[in-house]
Amino acid sequence: MAALVLTLPVFAERPKIGLALSGGGARGAAHIGVLRVLEEQRIPIDCIAGTSMGAIIGGLYATGHGVDALERIITETDWEDALNDETPRQDRSFRRKRDDDTYLIKNKPGVSDDFALQFPSGLIQGQKVDLLLERLTLPVASITDFDEFRIPYRAVAADIATGEEVVIGTGSLATAIRASMSIPGGFAPVRLDGRMLVDGGVANNLPVSVVRDLCADIVIAVDISTPLAKPEELNSVFSIASQLTAFLTRRNTERQIASLDSDDVLIVPDLSGIDTLDFSVAIDAVPRGRDATQSLVNKLRPWSLDEAAYAAYRAQRPEGIAQRQEPVVAFVRFVNDSDLSTEVIESYVSHGKQALIGRPIDLDRIEKEISRLYGLELFESITYDVVEENGQHGIEVQLRERSWGPNYLQGGVDWANDPDGDGLFNLGLLYKRTLINPLNGELRVALQIGDEPGLAAEIYQPLDPGQRWFIDARGFLSNRNARLFSGNDELANFRISSFGIEAGAGYNIGDWGRLRLGLGRASGDIELRIGEPLLYPDRDYDLALLSASFQVDTLDNLAFPREGVLGGLEWIGSRESLGSDSDYDQLKAGVGTSYSWGRNTLSPFAYYYTTLDDEGALESFFRAGGFMDLSGFQTNQLIGQHYGLLGLAYWRRLTDFNLFRAHAGFSVESGNVWQVENDVFDDMLLAGSVFIGAETPLGPLYLAFGAAEGNNQTFYLSLGSPVLIVPR
Repeated sequence: MAALVLTLPVFAERPKIGLALSGGGARGAAHIGVLRVLEEQRIPIDCIAGTSMGAIIGGLYATGHGVDALERIITETDWEDALNDETPRQDRSFRRKRDDDTYLIKNKPGVSDDFALQFPSGLIQGQKVDLLLERLTLPVASITDFDEFRIPYRAVAADIATGEEVVIGTGSLATAIRASMSIPGGFAPVRLDGRMLVDGGVANNLPVSVVRDLCADIVIAVDISTPLAKPEELNSVFSIASQLTAFLTRRNTERQIASLDSDDVLIVPDLSGIDTLDFSVAIDAVPRGRDATQSLVNKLRPWSLDEAAYAAYRAQRPEGIAQRQEPVVAFVRFVNDSDLSTEVIESYVSHGKQALIGRPIDLDRIEKEISRLYGLELFESITYDVVEENGQHGIEVQLRERSWGPNYLQGGVDWANDPDGDGLFNLGLLYKRTLINPLNGELRVALQIGDEPGLAAEIYQPLDPGQRWFIDARGFLSNRNARLFSGNDELANFRISSFGIEAGAGYNIGDWGRLRLGLGRASGDIELRIGEPLLYPDRDYDLALLSASFQVDTLDNLAFPREGVLGGLEWIGSRESLGSDSDYDQLKAGVGTSYSWGRNTLSPFAYYYTTLDDEGALESFFRAGGFMDLSGFQTNQLIGQHYGLLGLAYWRRLTDFNLFRAHAGFSVESGNVWQVENDVFDDMLLAGSVFIGAETPLGPLYLAFGAAEGNNQTFYLSLGSPVLIVPR
């Protein structure tokens, strides 16, 4: 029997081993399993090159994050949140929270001065990913030559203008990784040295050539990219679009595989069932990578070092990010590439800024203040660096204004209906202009067509850099419907038209509350559409109203809240001396809150609106009826001078998909409207509903069935308007 002879290449010294890690999204967690086996087999790694997820794992490993640390990062990171640019609603300014009150789609394109539509360069700007990478790479932030890392390293990106491969070996590691993972269209490109950089998978998804140029005599290549789909799997527009994307990476990956020599090692883990974007199961890829590498131990063994040699190798490149004493922050400054006054920026985060100075670097505080600034919806990105000047350390925050603003268009649909065809349908279009001056004044013009057409223009102007004091004013033309019932019988149907102006001044209390005083003047007419003209004649009216209000809003989500409070108290006074037809006063009070455990949420709510002395006119009556507002009655079926409602809603989250979170639940409600104050809280009606709903890119969607006393039953279909625990 002939002996098996293994012939190895001859090297003057130990061969340099390079690791090439491919991109593949969540599947890239398999790289961690590969690294664990390489360490167990005492395989030295002399240089690393990575693309996309390979750039993340490779970059962190090269700078000293151990395998256990990498597993914790994959497991503990809330990837769904990291891939969502939105500032937590509780941290948004009170002004921006009020955007949620409308039925308009939240995503809005920009519009240029010559009326051309402008769009962001990616669905995700990567704001939270940037902060995550800054945090993870902060210990080596001062190292700008990647050859000086524990293991020399390169990140691979692509120039979106030319398609050329761009190998990054200097500068900010966080920026290099961010560029390498910027999926075209998904993430906004990274601007670097005059180039627009995107995911390196476009040019070189498995960077064998890069690692060979960097140091490697022997290449260990790990391919975790998604294979091309089989013909029978191409059965939808989504699968075909995914296939087209896979072509971009698969062909250059195969070219790199073809360049491997017989002494190189190719590791291809079995990652079936783990989708590129499904980070919820990313950790499942780790043992797959380990198993695939373990199966190739015999091929790897020739490059294994003995214990003494491996110990010497590790001593030269010690594992673990060096524990250092965080420097004390001596200053915080802003590099402001926007039309917003830097004084506004500094005042807006003044409390957080003062909390940072004189203390060791507090990453949680830095990220929170940046998140609050980003929530103003004026900036494309906000990043930071730790800098040293004259022996002192400080935080330098870079703010870049949105490239598709400050003019925006926003549209939406408000649709609710019942089986009898009674309901409401409106189309809305809003033009918004932010930053009309350095204090962030804002102009809005809104048009609505449908069952309740209208036109409005509003200007909102902060008065101080801290954005606390403000004035606002608006003019409007509106039409709304009112219906008067006796039991289930419709007695009258009115069209109430009005036009007028209103102005106010107020004070924002942090991000959670607002005080406001207002003065308005309006005229209009009431036209009877259905009913007895002798009982309900057409008439004109004039209104002059004073108002004072206090509002609080700490909800995490207006449509399906899980925590927080929403409430308010308002006084409205009509005065003949100012031009009204009559004198009367109204008070409105309401509050709703939410408590959650696991997937479950319980929301109690209560509202009471009253007209003092029963002297209100029809145009000022309160309306009730509809889903979650005495469910079972038709929308606005009940009107009166007084209104009260107690309710309790429960729902359970059914799915976790960020673009379509589904819920199911029920509500119990009790309340009524009354014409006379002495009747208030008499004849309280019992009502309730069952519903399914979802958070969608177009807004909240609800399908519900409601039932109330008196055999009132109604089905509801609503798209756009948040209706849970929201004041009427």
